[in-house]
Amino acid sequence: MSLQSKNLIRKFLKWRYQHISNKQFIGIASAIIGLLAGLGAVTLKNLTHFIQHLLEGELIKEIHVAFYFIFPIIGLLIVLLIIKYFIKKKVGHGIPSTLYAISKQKGIMPRFQMWSSIITAPLTVGFGGSVGLEGPTVATGAALGSNFSRLFHLNQTTRTLLIGAAAAGAMSSIFKAPIAAIVFAVEIFSLELTLASMIPLILASITAVLTSYFFFGDDVLLHFNIQDKFHLNDVLFYVLLGVCSSMASIYFSKVYFSIGSFFKKYKNPYKRLLIGGVLLGLLVYFIPPLFGEGYETINNILKGNITSVLQNNIFHIVIDNIWLITGFLVGLILFKIVATSLTFGAGGIGGVFAPTLFTGSITGYVFAMVMNYSNLFNHQLSSTNFAMVGMAGLMAGVLQAPLTAIFLIAEITGGYELFVPLMIVSSISFIITKKYIPHNIYASELAKKGELLTHDKDKNVLMLLDIDKVIETNFVLLYPEMTLGEIVNNAVAKSSRNHFPVINEENEFLGILTLNDIRSIMFNKELYDTVKVSSLMHAASDIIYYKKDSAEEILNKFKMSGAWNLVVIKDGKYFGFISKSRLLTAYRRKLIDVTS
Repeated sequence: MSLQSKNLIRKFLKWRYQHISNKQFIGIASAIIGLLAGLGAVTLKNLTHFIQHLLEGELIKEIHVAFYFIFPIIGLLIVLLIIKYFIKKKVGHGIPSTLYAISKQKGIMPRFQMWSSIITAPLTVGFGGSVGLEGPTVATGAALGSNFSRLFHLNQTTRTLLIGAAAAGAMSSIFKAPIAAIVFAVEIFSLELTLASMIPLILASITAVLTSYFFFGDDVLLHFNIQDKFHLNDVLFYVLLGVCSSMASIYFSKVYFSIGSFFKKYKNPYKRLLIGGVLLGLLVYFIPPLFGEGYETINNILKGNITSVLQNNIFHIVIDNIWLITGFLVGLILFKIVATSLTFGAGGIGGVFAPTLFTGSITGYVFAMVMNYSNLFNHQLSSTNFAMVGMAGLMAGVLQAPLTAIFLIAEITGGYELFVPLMIVSSISFIITKKYIPHNIYASELAKKGELLTHDKDKNVLMLLDIDKVIETNFVLLYPEMTLGEIVNNAVAKSSRNHFPVINEENEFLGILTLNDIRSIMFNKELYDTVKVSSLMHAASDIIYYKKDSAEEILNKFKMSGAWNLVVIKDGKYFGFISKSRLLTAYRRKLIDVTS
């Protein structure tokens, strides 16, 4: 940033402090961020459609089917080259990278994240990568919110709130569902649901959805009109759909994690690209509905236009047998998450929101179709209604965001006719899935490390503590061969501390010596040359491992050991001490900061 720009910002900040209150400025900032998030969503969507339009142009229209295999590989290769030679930094997967920034980087997101997903995600999806654009859109908006906050020197709490506002704006712009977008930000980013946080979320969501209407008019991502009303006789079937949705959600999550673990074994990005790209190309070639986000398939399912979905296969076979139809649709459910995971494994940039909706819509449709055909209960179900509610079931299970699922589908349908079925299916799917998959796809890695922000305020405060600031290193070091005289003259006399770490020549921690250990003999000069540290020192009550132990684990170690000071080990070497009083003081200060 130039000196002139810095001076202008400094002048603006001075004027702002004098004329605009902090609450007013946050409101204005939220509206601006909502606009920027909306523009980001519009840009991502248009770029993706532009790429897809080019690929489906006249030049290759005749051989387009053959190119289903090669398109994803070309797109993934371009993405890899852009990341390696142009961006030169790791581009995270949307929402997980945003959650990491909030929990471990004080809401600070690198500037390149404001534009990196805008380039890489459309290339991934436009060339056939079987992922969604929602995650990259949210990450782009969140990065804009984070860097806007940094530009105007807003604190960590406000920065986190504006990141949530940007996420709400992104979702509002994509689905034109402003209420669901607010709920999404609260559920996924664990924001405090207060009046102070609601106003910025509302403002961002409004400006973003207005931006979407300005560019896209009344066009919506999902087209659905309720034709069949909810009947009390349907309740049992919605309960069963909730169970089926949980099974599909567990399968979805397990496959995602397993394939992700498989690709982590390969450090070479070109090898990952080759394996993932070829397998993805084969899947998309033989099952074309897996190409891209899949919203065309979702909309056909929601309209009950199953023929268009079935005819979209490599052999153009018209399927007219109910069991063949069921088998084909179940294949889409089973292989969509495989294609999504392969896209990620090969280096693609995208999200899992669209694949979740894809899988959910087909799950609901297949369930209703099988029930209607079997006629076991002598009751006909609305296949389109069950397809729509099935999307909520998968969202509640895979994303573990049941409220977002309920409100999103309710807003998309333009009313609350399906509100009761949405609540039934979402709650059942969420409860069962949560039992087997403790954390959603977005938060799993952070949760394993104990770094995930939740609605538990005490845990959040501990997580946000900067452990580096409570580690003390100004201790006099002792060595095993030092004598009692050296301890008294070189350590006790020159230190205000009452305990001393004992280390070897390699700086490895061996034990502790305290004043209490030598109090009875420290003035007996006859022992000054004969008694050594090695005979006086003792083991530490417990040990804190730097960057491995979370603040919560450190607090538990103090509780279990009863110690007032614990040694810190970094990379196998002595690093310093943490005192309980210093840790609790830092906790109180952070609690005030977070709740202010």
